[in-house]
Amino acid sequence: MKKIITLLLSITLMSGCSLGEDMTNTPTKKVEGYLNNYQTLNENVLTDLEDLISDMDYKDDQKDRYRDIMKKHYQDLTYEIKDEKIDGDNATVEAEIEVKDYSDILTTDKDKDEFKDDEGEYDESKYYDYQLDLLEKAKDKVKYTITFYLTKENGEWKLQEPSNTDKEKIHGIYVS
Repeated sequence: MKKIITLLLSITLMSGCSLGEDMTNTPTKKVEGYLNNYQTLNENVLTDLEDLISDMDYKDDQKDRYRDIMKKHYQDLTYEIKDEKIDGDNATVEAEIEVKDYSDILTTDKDKDEFKDDEGEYDESKYYDYQLDLLEKAKDKVKYTITFYLTKENGEWKLQEPSNTDKEKIHGIYVS
């Protein structure tokens, strides 16, 4: 009797362990991991942010401000998985995200006369400071639904690179 109980217990434990491993290899878990990388400021997310910042015309102090704004933005991102559909080796995961809405700030045209230097010339740096001030004060949030696409390769679910539009939504800069 002890041997049967021990055998059943062993089988149950082994099944539980393998189920635990499989539970991390689901389309939903891969999307959660991707979005969690933003919230936890994963190294890849920060590297992508640095690449973006390096291409900006900001001065060094402005780049520092923008970096801090975006780090906070990423940490404040919230999401909810709404649906998962698996069709063979393809899957979609629908997630609703909520982020700060920076789109109006980045698309508002201001009179260039407001940003002149001492010689009366337009000073782009003054405009950037103004824009960064607005980004730091932004409170409005927006919700977006994003569909993530995954494929199964060698038994592992792989997230396809989100579209530029979906990335803009994550960054809060999407303009519809």
